[in-house]
Amino acid sequence: MTLNSILRNGPGRLIAPALLILGAAGPAPAQQQTSAPASNVPVPGELELSKLIWSTMAAVDHANQAGNYSVLRDLSAPGFQVNNDAARLAQVFASLRAQNIDLSNCLLLAPTYTSTPTQVQPGVLRVQGYFGLRPTAIVFDLYYQWAGGKWRLFGVSITPRRLAGEQPRATPSAVPTQAPAPQRR
Repeated sequence: MTLNSILRNGPGRLIAPALLILGAAGPAPAQQQTSAPASNVPVPGELELSKLIWSTMAAVDHANQAGNYSVLRDLSAPGFQVNNDAARLAQVFASLRAQNIDLSNCLLLAPTYTSTPTQVQPGVLRVQGYFGLRPTAIVFDLYYQWAGGKWRLFGVSITPRRLAGEQPRATPSAVPTQAPAPQRR
């Protein structure tokens, strides 16, 4: 399943058991006023990108500790909020919570990117990588949407994995790039 098919198939689809949840495929009429045109969307620098990832890890960690996902939901993009109530998020993160994974350790390391952060569609940024914690790395696949004048969580996948299995494919830059334009058929 490709990201385009996921985004076309509708809002709030649970993509994989590894916790990926996406918000709406496109802005709803009420959201059109808060989303900026692609030309007005600033590209986050390396530090800002790291801060987005760290804040996501901290928000998920706090939600897992408290068993309350309301703040995580409220900090997210509008489409994510509409499609994921706190009870749904508790179900999605139940496995991670049951493993007692301490995501706060991610705040001690810079993220390692497995691919260059990319704008997969106007105003939606995808960031993939991991935190090389030992003995278990924390792998992430995160989507952020430009909404209300800032980047907000739009989709999340956080998976603990053995460190030996996670090696960067290359040394990609942390500066996002544009995804290639879809080809017309």
